[in-house]
Amino acid sequence: MKEFVVCYTFEDDIKRERIIKEADISKEQVIQEIVKKIEQRKYFLAKGDQGKYWINGSSIRYIGVHEKDNPNINLIK
Repeated sequence: MKEFVVCYTFEDDIKRERIIKEADISKEQVIQEIVKKIEQRKYFLAKGDQGKYWINGSSIRYIGVHEKDNPNINLIK
């Protein structure tokens, strides 16, 4: 499993979301999924360290995706 940190930059704020994906998913594929989600919905739910929050896709100015270098991620299914 891979962990990605997505950084949504707004005009006056920054929100971060953690996403866990399969090991064969690339950073570019994560970016494509996010862009598709923004195109399909006006608002979407993001889950970060501070909880869940609604994001208005039209207010996003920049999206950054960082792959976290932590091979020891434990998930409970």
